[in-house]
Amino acid sequence: MPKTNFIDHVRLHCKSGKGGAGSAHFRREKHVPQGGPDGGDGGRGGHIILRGNRNHWTLLHLRYQKHIFADGGMPGGGSTSTGASGADKIMEVPLGTVAMIADSNEPLGEVTEHGQEIVLLKGGRGGWGNTHFKSALNQSPQHAQPGEDGQEAIIVLELKMLADVGLVGFPNTGKSTLLSVVSAAKPEIANYEFTTITPNVGVVSYYDDQSFVMADIPGIIEGASEGKGLGHQFLRHIERNPVLLFIIPADADDINESYRILLDELGKYNPELLDKNRILGISKADLAEGLIDEMEAELNIDVPYVFFSSVTQKGIQELKNLIWENLV
Repeated sequence: MPKTNFIDHVRLHCKSGKGGAGSAHFRREKHVPQGGPDGGDGGRGGHIILRGNRNHWTLLHLRYQKHIFADGGMPGGGSTSTGASGADKIMEVPLGTVAMIADSNEPLGEVTEHGQEIVLLKGGRGGWGNTHFKSALNQSPQHAQPGEDGQEAIIVLELKMLADVGLVGFPNTGKSTLLSVVSAAKPEIANYEFTTITPNVGVVSYYDDQSFVMADIPGIIEGASEGKGLGHQFLRHIERNPVLLFIIPADADDINESYRILLDELGKYNPELLDKNRILGISKADLAEGLIDEMEAELNIDVPYVFFSSVTQKGIQELKNLIWENLV
């Protein structure tokens, strides 16, 4: 997927349909010239609905649809016929999409399963026909209800990618290279910061035809929780990952300090992220041949760790085993 096509945030003006008006009709037939009221109810207005679709990976298809309006219900007719309901407006979105009201950030729901539907805005109810108003004192009611107005709101859709493992680390630490080695994903790889500016996802094969999904999140910098760098734009993508794999290169100035900074940024952004299973992968181990024992002695990190090299493949299977143990 071209990186310019990854859209994970859209703002839409949505309005559900107005209910149809009830009918004030009276039965008038050749042999029943003075028939009573037989006005039918109006149809309900169309809903605004969110539907999960596992074949979508981005909100790009909604980027230029600034206005999403559902159809209104049809008016009721004679012979107590109810008007047709307005057509619902269904927006298909990737799994992991969250909807909220723009002004208040009031959550409307999250789509996590294929085919799951959430009604964001209900259509207006149809008005009652005059048959509902007939009584012993009023045998010929001349009035019917108008349809109820639809709901209107500015709705924000945010995609929070669903993956089993989220890669967390500074720019240019080997996250994209690891993803390209363990899966069929082909992220852009180069020796400069922020090569990855959109999340990349790959399926990692394991034993006995089992697999898990790994997501490469754009690099975090100190101050990311305050919006620096790519900041909030992509930190939300690791909120749904049950396992966080921290990637720190073996040639880092201080692995302990690097880990502390990453952990601190996650905690500032969302303290609940600190409750997830964490693993440390020390990349570029081929650059530390003969020094690994000494580096292990200096580690002061209370999570499982693995030294690995995406170039030589050393430690890759051990890393996959460790990830699997934390997933099941």
